[in-house]
Amino acid sequence: MSPRLTAALAALLALLVLPQTALACACGCSVFSVGAGSLLPTNHGGDAWLEYDFMDQNKNWSGDKAAPAADNSDKQIKTDFITLGGQYMFSCGWGFMVEAPVWNRDFRTDDGSGTIDSFHSQALGDIRLSAVYTGFSKSMTTGVTFGLKLPTGDYHAAGFDRDTQIGSGSTDIVLGAYHVGALNRDETLTYFAKGQWEAPVITVGGYRPGQTLDAAGGVIYKAASFDNDKASLSPLLQVIGSARAADSGDAANPVDSGYSRLMLSPGLELRTDKWRFYGDVKFPVYQHVRGNQLVAPELFTVVVSRSF
Repeated sequence: MSPRLTAALAALLALLVLPQTALACACGCSVFSVGAGSLLPTNHGGDAWLEYDFMDQNKNWSGDKAAPAADNSDKQIKTDFITLGGQYMFSCGWGFMVEAPVWNRDFRTDDGSGTIDSFHSQALGDIRLSAVYTGFSKSMTTGVTFGLKLPTGDYHAAGFDRDTQIGSGSTDIVLGAYHVGALNRDETLTYFAKGQWEAPVITVGGYRPGQTLDAAGGVIYKAASFDNDKASLSPLLQVIGSARAADSGDAANPVDSGYSRLMLSPGLELRTDKWRFYGDVKFPVYQHVRGNQLVAPELFTVVVSRSF
């Protein structure tokens, strides 16, 4: 087995053995940040993208299996995420990235008397600012990111608990790393591995979200080329692992927060000289949650990006 293939398989295996510490709040939305490996910076210049994600949490889960809906007062959390992002690599060593999300969320919960109340919130989410360092090699195939998640998201919406609000109210440190490489000589089969750790450092209102670790690894196959190799169509398959500690604080619900999760995600990318069109669907194959929490049977992502 070639060293490159061994490295790729090792990256995927690492995801499968993530420690089963509790992870993810009521949504675990940061998992979208480690998908779409094709957006990793590998050249000078910039990229701008518009990303749409969708998640409908409508199944109650406890431990590692489905649980009766009656065990959870929350019945549904349905969210549309629209993120405008951009990154610019000033050199083969340094770059900058910004992501500004807007969330549209519907929340249904039992008021304690058997009546189901519905609430809605649409607002700017928590903006992320990151520096990117790719100076380990001229090929820019390995990089690290470090930055902050800012408390720009609304966390005062009526009817929402702190763990279901659009914003966390916290300022978080965000650290990440990635690596991409080729598995064959003509580079039609490539792999990527990416991880991100997020931890709150400043919190407000008696709510501290749990630390989160998300990681992804996958392979991309360049199945077809067009226009003298200026355009290509590539299916991909990735494995995504997540882990989040329980929330803490007077406004938190530590009993029903925190989980670990493993997902498989097939996707497809169409790339031209300047444009990239990407989509995938994420299917949980293993979930373990603390207490009772709502989970989604699948998660969807669509991205349109342009290089400049």
